[in-house]
Amino acid sequence: MLKNLDNGIVFMLASALISALNGALTKILSEDISALEIVFFRNLIGVFLILYTLKHTPVVLSGGKFHLLLLRGFLGFSAMILFFYTIAVIPLGEAITLNKTSPLFVTVLAYYLLHEHLNKQTLWALFIGFFGIILIAKPFGMSVSYEHFLGVLGGFFAAAAYTTIKKIKNIYDARVIVLSFVVVGSFVPAVLFAVAPFVDVAQSLSFLFPVFVIPQTLHIWLLIALMAVISTLSQWLLTKAYSAKNLSIVGVISYTNIPFAIGFGWMLGDNFPDLFTLFGIFCIVIAGILVGKSKQ
Repeated sequence: MLKNLDNGIVFMLASALISALNGALTKILSEDISALEIVFFRNLIGVFLILYTLKHTPVVLSGGKFHLLLLRGFLGFSAMILFFYTIAVIPLGEAITLNKTSPLFVTVLAYYLLHEHLNKQTLWALFIGFFGIILIAKPFGMSVSYEHFLGVLGGFFAAAAYTTIKKIKNIYDARVIVLSFVVVGSFVPAVLFAVAPFVDVAQSLSFLFPVFVIPQTLHIWLLIALMAVISTLSQWLLTKAYSAKNLSIVGVISYTNIPFAIGFGWMLGDNFPDLFTLFGIFCIVIAGILVGKSKQ
């Protein structure tokens, strides 16, 4: 039966499960180290993993448009730090759902930057999706809390990163694209750690300038290593999935990481989502599916 499935579906399903597990590991680690430190170690280890695979199996694609490769890395880092921070401060299922607003932002970016047409189905999808964000963030106040806003912003950066993947997928090996992400995701945190003692920022931005503290226990180091391995694998699977032909089906499958995340979050002590949150999650999933169908 598995042989009859599209490769993109298999890649995305595996990526969804692994990314939800990665979110759970991030939430556990956030009790001991900062989100930026998690990003730094996760990407630094990822650099060595990708370099090993490149040495073992050289790339065959010629490359080009190096600026887009760097841009993908920076956008990916921006999405990751916001994602990891929201995982630490709000329930795991909510954090991953807000990150999954990226298809909505892809549609908005395509309209303003590429002048793509928005039909009625797409407009309804955007309305439903952003209504779902409001339900998750703050149902009664009809305003978005700062932490939830950062989660949505992370979804926006993820959308921009996915857009660059589509631009360079035919000229760069998937491992090279992931390498750009982990290299930038190691370098930028290192710079932020270096300048942190010399800057005084508002509390709302303090998560970007934490004090670097070397983990003291073997338990934390093992969790960091495990997270680095599986998250790098997830990024590779995600890149392969978005390089597949049937992107609309792949996009739908990507939402399976939400129930995975809710389950992992519940096991870690998160409250099970209330009816408003569940309905908000449902709205975002439906919106993402409608956006995918409108592009067929």
